[in-house]
Amino acid sequence: MNKLLLTIFISLFSAGQAQAADTFCLVVGQSKVFSRKVTVTVDYGEKTGMFKDTRLRDEQTGKVAKFNSMVDALNYMSEKGWNFVNAYAITTGNQNVYHFLLKR
Repeated sequence: MNKLLLTIFISLFSAGQAQAADTFCLVVGQSKVFSRKVTVTVDYGEKTGMFKDTRLRDEQTGKVAKFNSMVDALNYMSEKGWNFVNAYAITTGNQNVYHFLLKR
């Protein structure tokens, strides 16, 4: 009986240790033309199809979420348990594309 309890404890402890590893995501925001709002996509590192829509959506309505700024999106992700790691922007044409690396 004690050996069984020890085995269960070791299994549970090992599973808890595996969950302690950091998980990362990349939040990419693009400004909308003639608007101050940004549309945000999230890359969780999962295998996705070429045409999969990875834009953040409102959890209640299912509509694409629009944020006032990248800081607004960062605050939203922070509420979901994500922490800021790094950020950079790339300018393509006249449009800035913002990249925020987050971890949980």
